[in-house]
Amino acid sequence: MKLTIIFVPILLLSLVSCDVLNQAAGALTTPSTSGQTTMPKLTNDEVISGLREALSVGIKNSVNLTSVTDGFLKNDAIRLPFPPDAIKVKEKALEWNLNGQVEKFETTLNRAAEEATKEALPIFIDAIKNMSVQDGFAILNGGDGAATKFLKEQTTSKLITAFAPKVKEATSRVKLTEYWNPIINKYNGAMTISGGQKLNPDLDAYITELAIKGLFQMVEKEENKIRKDPAARVTDILTKVFGSLTN
Repeated sequence: MKLTIIFVPILLLSLVSCDVLNQAAGALTTPSTSGQTTMPKLTNDEVISGLREALSVGIKNSVNLTSVTDGFLKNDAIRLPFPPDAIKVKEKALEWNLNGQVEKFETTLNRAAEEATKEALPIFIDAIKNMSVQDGFAILNGGDGAATKFLKEQTTSKLITAFAPKVKEATSRVKLTEYWNPIINKYNGAMTISGGQKLNPDLDAYITELAIKGLFQMVEKEENKIRKDPAARVTDILTKVFGSLTN
């Protein structure tokens, strides 16, 4: 009988303790109306930091991939083709059996882009640091490529200005004109005889435009990877900000 008297209070105390613990656990993980655990709310500053971090990671990865030998040449998505404005030059050059010169020119065109891209990282990083996002949540929730699109709209003209001299230096380093001049000179010589229009497109402008375009393509690819793949979120802020899209 004494055993029963002692046991009952202990049992009641245990039940009360369990109830208190359950209530405390419930307070820590309050479910939302959908039944999922509510995540801490993000501030706009956190979202902006996450977007900048995502673009920084994307830029670094993109530059590392494109600034090496064959980074442009062997990547069909961003490879620089023969300038469209001078496609007639290519057609004539192939008619004249200058296939080797055409191939060397196209290769060197991409080598110039690969060389120039080596100088791109600090330019892009500065642009990202100075990025002011009015509505970070709109870009975060804007879907694939939204952050890259915003950066492109805000920085392309500045990047062209900063990038152009780097491209000019690169075209000189890889001696691009040595492969271009024989082709264009022969073509323009033929046009002098036939009365056709001579051509000499601005190769530096062409390379600048397509190199920047190719880099942004790669950055967008990296951004979308971070949006979709938790393993690509290599910092705490990336995990917190982009993890909110899937929770």
